[in-house]
Parts: sequence; C-alpha cells; structure tokens
Amino acid sequence: MGSLSIWHWVIVLVVVLLLFGRGKISDLMGDVAKGIKSFKKGLADDEDQDKPAASGSTETAEPRPLPHQATKSAEAEKKPV
Repeated sequence: MGSLSIWHWVIVLVVVLLLFGRGKISDLMGDVAKGIKSFKKGLADDEDQDKPAASGSTETAEPRPLPHQATKSAEAEKKPV
C-alpha cells in the first residue's frame, strides 16, 4: 500500500501517451521551455533597468503617494505657504 512499483508507473505512462499522444506532449514541453526562457529574460531585464537608476542618482527621491491615496489635503501640504 506504500509506494507505487515500476509497473504502476509504466501503466500510467502508457495511459498518458494514449490520451495525449507524442505530439501533444512534446508541444506542451516546448511551451513550458519557452515560458521558462521568457521568465528568465524578464528577470534579467528587470535587473538591468534597476542598476542604472540606482547608481546614477545619489539623491534620495521623495516618496510619491499612490493615485488612490492622493487627496486635496495632501496636495495642500506640499505647497509652501
């Protein structure tokens, strides 16, 4: 009742191949590989964009309120009197 034997896995593999076929499985794995490559490229692009902004500016920027948090009173506080 514990783990599955090799024969269980062979039967599962045969059933999966019969249901999906070789073509669909290889297409699916290709799509997974493309998704992983795209994810890694996106992470690399984010790191490249963050580096110049951090090293180029030595001043600290004032935090901006989010659009849904901006109110007229917050705008009035910023204006010198």
